[in-house]
Amino acid sequence: MGALVATTPDRDGTVVSGAAVAASDTIAAAIIGQRGCYLEIINGGGSPDDMTISDASLTPTGAAAAANAPTVTNGTSKVFLIVPQQVNTSTGVVTVTHSFTTSVTYKLYPLG
Repeated sequence: MGALVATTPDRDGTVVSGAAVAASDTIAAAIIGQRGCYLEIINGGGSPDDMTISDASLTPTGAAAAANAPTVTNGTSKVFLIVPQQVNTSTGVVTVTHSFTTSVTYKLYPLG
């Protein structure tokens, strides 16, 4: 399990290289902050990456929210909005799992 590291862009532009994902990664509440963050998954591998992004929030009726289970097709990338409500209060993180990790990288940007 790896703790994902965020990059904060600046006005002059920031060069960002994707970092490798693990089968299970975490995003700390401190990175997500009060406004959330963007997580970009880049799949440069030869198979789809079936992901799960944990969600500790509640629905309007008070039921537990379902985890997001997107697929990032090989040769594509997707950007996900991670919001503070998704953080598990007992662990202080959002957990992101991957079914495929070969040539899959991420970029993480806090929203402030």
